[in-house]
Amino acid sequence: MKRKSKITKKKITKKKIIKGLRAFSCCCLILAAAGVLCLLAGNYYVRKSVEGNILETDENSEGLSVDCILVLGCGLRPDGEPTQMLKDRLDAGIALYQSGAAPKLLMSGDHGRVQYDEVNRMKQYAIDRGVPSRDVFMDHAGFSTYESMYRARDVFQVQRALVVTQEYHLYRALYDGKQLGLEVWGVPAKKIRYGGQRRRDIREILARNKDILFCLVRPEPKYLGEAIPVSGDGDLTND
Repeated sequence: MKRKSKITKKKITKKKIIKGLRAFSCCCLILAAAGVLCLLAGNYYVRKSVEGNILETDENSEGLSVDCILVLGCGLRPDGEPTQMLKDRLDAGIALYQSGAAPKLLMSGDHGRVQYDEVNRMKQYAIDRGVPSRDVFMDHAGFSTYESMYRARDVFQVQRALVVTQEYHLYRALYDGKQLGLEVWGVPAKKIRYGGQRRRDIREILARNKDILFCLVRPEPKYLGEAIPVSGDGDLTND
């Protein structure tokens, strides 16, 4: 009888464990599904809130009075040359400048290390294509999209801007700008699909949700500093 009682207790304990694991797994699945839904909802919100500010071509920028064309950095190759994505952004920004869409270019990127200088390379790329040095400003501390938009407002005194980047990235850039009080429109760089785009698309969903929180909390960028109005001389940003 004692042996049967022990076996019965073991069976009951095993059933409880299995039942508990099933309940735990079910809770995890529900939480995971809720998390995914929240991410997708945030992604949808960011896209819908600014999709009307994306201009299909640079011709649609005619009639807009803006302070500058803001070109967002996206990396250099090991040899120091701009990546293809960055070249496409720069070409689009330079074309807008040459069409008279804005009087100044603001290159925003990463120059957090001596050996990695994104913005000077971006400026030189524009100068090599005929843009006067004084018309090209450099934001040396544009370490993220949020920081680039924040510093455009507070350091470079930008109020209205055309933002140039790839279309998938424009939604977040414009969202950040609008939430920070800027009047911004986006012009997508060349519409081609780059290698690794699926990974970037997934990352962008997470980044859009992160920037929703950033725009609610409004943390200051890593660096701010004295104002350098974009209406002045871009050579003041030379180092």
